[in-house]
Amino acid sequence: MPSTTPAERRQRAQRLPPLREADADAINGFLDALWAETGAARQTLDGYRRDLEGLARWRDGHAGGLAAVDRAALFDYLARRTQDGYSARSNARLLTALRAFFAHLRRRGVREDDPVALIDPPRLPRSLPKAIAEAQVDALLAAPEVSTPAGLRDRAMLELMYACGLRVSELVGLPVNGVNLRQGVLRVMGKGSKERLVPLGEEAQHWLERYLREARPVLSGGKPVPRDEGIDDAPLFITPERRKPSRQQFWATVKKSAAIAGIDPAKISPHGLRHSFATHLLNHGADLRALQMLLGHSSLSTTQIYTLVAREKLKQLHAKHHPRG
Repeated sequence: MPSTTPAERRQRAQRLPPLREADADAINGFLDALWAETGAARQTLDGYRRDLEGLARWRDGHAGGLAAVDRAALFDYLARRTQDGYSARSNARLLTALRAFFAHLRRRGVREDDPVALIDPPRLPRSLPKAIAEAQVDALLAAPEVSTPAGLRDRAMLELMYACGLRVSELVGLPVNGVNLRQGVLRVMGKGSKERLVPLGEEAQHWLERYLREARPVLSGGKPVPRDEGIDDAPLFITPERRKPSRQQFWATVKKSAAIAGIDPAKISPHGLRHSFATHLLNHGADLRALQMLLGHSSLSTTQIYTLVAREKLKQLHAKHHPRG
């Protein structure tokens, strides 16, 4: 059976029945507890909600609803998702959400068993981060037209993302009071509400100072910038509507800048700048533990994937230049 397109899957989801009240209450209770216990990021909570609501709607009409799903039903649902073209990575994320949900139900005494316990996650291909060459990064950063307030803002955002290895959500969510220009550091709120300090670097600090001095007052129109929920101060980067840019808006900025710089936009993403930051630091001799702190990884094993990137580069150089490569 041929797989469906994302648009077809969205249309099918729109035709599914509305969520039952009992299922909605169970999902909301789980997500509230998860946030209170772990401080999970909003994106994580939203992803878990989509996964759980998808299964609940698919199971509509069955006795007990979502809380009563058994292992056989989960196998059927995973098989259906695979037929519909969902990737192994997407199904792995679904199983992660389900494990957390049923663990929550067991702690509350709603269930005694875990229907996910004996379901192995799909094997995922090991994908190495895609970093772009340093010369390409230079061209990308120089692409915005800095004679305009929006262009100067875009230049400062690109510089900060590459210089500090920020996630997109961290970049667009930076508050004004997260910047200390005198000390040259950023205070970044990462995943799980974990805070870290990241040095700016001279070039990034230069463009950030220009943005704050020349562009932000123009973009704000001299009016107060509204504060965003969960942020102690007004957003650092703003649109002409005096709101922080969305992740999608910054994605468009990266794609536009890539096209101007002569880089295939399909081969670069905002997260690619973070990967390039890490890879280039390692190539220039950075310590892995220091890189872990800069990236905000909770585990060193997450950071170690970048050593594979550096190793692959060395193998390519050896194969290209060594007489017996």
